[in-house]
Amino acid sequence: MEFVQQQPTSKAPADWFTGDVWWDVIVAGQEPSRLRANRVRFAPGARTNWHSHALGQTLHVVSGVALIGTRDGTVLEAHQGETVTCPPGEEHWHGAAPDHFMEHIALWEGEGGGAPETTWAEAVGDGAYGGARMRSFR
Repeated sequence: MEFVQQQPTSKAPADWFTGDVWWDVIVAGQEPSRLRANRVRFAPGARTNWHSHALGQTLHVVSGVALIGTRDGTVLEAHQGETVTCPPGEEHWHGAAPDHFMEHIALWEGEGGGAPETTWAEAVGDGAYGGARMRSFR
């Protein structure tokens, strides 16, 4: 057992995000582990580009209001303590509502062997970001 050496907080790359986003890598597992976990903080209105994960992704909202969108126009609104899963290969985006900061823990796995964990696409336009929101089971 050992403590994981933490990396400094870093600004998320503008090629993958719109707005101000910062992250802390919690764990980037070394083979044979494929676990990945980041704590990500979004300023109001900030969001990821469209992207997908080969093995899916789980998002746990720590604070604020998260928006998670899919290509069919669905925009889920998730609040503190709620968890949303994105299936393998599904293109999606996630970010903060326009009037709240948001922090989530993003969890995903890599396939190993050098295969890409995430496939990034274009920025999410205001139309997709501003779509009608749907609340979860509550």
